[in-house]
Amino acid sequence: MKAPEPRARSAPFDAVVVGAGPAGASAALCMAQRGASVLLLERGATAGSKSMFGGMLPYCPAAERLVPGFWDEAPWERHVVRRSLSLIGEGTSTTMSFEADSFDSPPYAGVTVFRPLFDRWLAEQACKAGATLLTGVVARELLKDQADRVVGVVVDGPQGQIRAPVVIACDGVLSFLAEQAGLRRAFNTSQMALGVKALFHVGEREINRRFDLVRRQGTTWEFLGVTEGVRGGGFLYTQLETVSAGLVLHLDSLQSRGLAPYEILERFLARPLVAGLLRGARLVEYSAHLLPEGGVQMVPRLSRAGLMIAGDAAALCYTNGLIQEGMNLAMTSGLLAGETALEALGTNDTGGDSLASYDDRLKESFVLRDMATYGRAPEMMRNERLYSVYPTLVGQILQRMYASDGNPRPSVRAIARQELKGQGSLPRLARDLWEGVRAI
Repeated sequence: MKAPEPRARSAPFDAVVVGAGPAGASAALCMAQRGASVLLLERGATAGSKSMFGGMLPYCPAAERLVPGFWDEAPWERHVVRRSLSLIGEGTSTTMSFEADSFDSPPYAGVTVFRPLFDRWLAEQACKAGATLLTGVVARELLKDQADRVVGVVVDGPQGQIRAPVVIACDGVLSFLAEQAGLRRAFNTSQMALGVKALFHVGEREINRRFDLVRRQGTTWEFLGVTEGVRGGGFLYTQLETVSAGLVLHLDSLQSRGLAPYEILERFLARPLVAGLLRGARLVEYSAHLLPEGGVQMVPRLSRAGLMIAGDAAALCYTNGLIQEGMNLAMTSGLLAGETALEALGTNDTGGDSLASYDDRLKESFVLRDMATYGRAPEMMRNERLYSVYPTLVGQILQRMYASDGNPRPSVRAIARQELKGQGSLPRLARDLWEGVRAI
């Protein structure tokens, strides 16, 4: 890839990246490694200080491209060997777990990370490669020239206007820069979810004992039926010394029910299955964060003259009910934005047509291809029966199947038919099942 030509003195940097999360730090690292002069702006006191995440980073080829030996160098917490899903009904819980021997050997299928530490480390890699990091700086608006090309940003503080031929906005789901650029409108509540999390210190040995793990093995655990009827779910993720316990709640459903998210969280933490795993643990902190949940239909136009958007700012996050991915999509989009910027700088053409190749790169990558594969999932996840009726139904069927009262035992089919009659029609169940199969 051709290195950028020496820039004019009117632009002190080749590129400005707004946001030092996984997308922004990846973009900055990619460009700095190839000799570009990059300014990385972060509104927090340090990179990662504004991050709320306690989950899994799936295997990410972009990470290896950015940092050879990534899995040996990065500050990940545990490698995930078990993934579990619990359906919580009225007085019942049904748990399904999956493990694979291959998950216990590198390259790992996924690792848990603590974002404040991970983001700081990734930003440090960008700085070691030559990028300049400014923290505590808020980019308020875009600078544009007379041709409406983005030529920099306006920030709070003494820096004022910062000019660069390329700006990469990685400023999160509420990205005001993407809105100012006309790439997207403000996302509405039906497209977003609120993540609320409690972080508990449990201790490495105690985590291993309680979750039946050894060494640095880890687990992820999702829950349905724990959100008081609000669309969403719960989670437990093991870090090395801590456990993240929280909820993801769809904003429109939360608002329509009039419930306080932290009240739902406290009820989740008090459930016997969860409380037993956290007994005696020390609460470290609470945190909350907005998440894009609209799937591929939510992804806006990704570039224009002088500007690209990546990560949550571009809504690059998805779930299909079984898989939740975002961090690997963010890092990959940041890498692709950085590579696009380098090519544009190398030809001294950062116009809209040149940067549009970023959109094409993402469409050809696993990022948008996976999001398209699960494009029906957001609509399926709007089915409120997933969060109340069906977890209870599964529990009732299994409870009757395993119970013994001295009477002749009915067949599983007869039990299911009887319980289904009490929960609604068979055709509706069939429709829901078909929609679920189509979505995943």
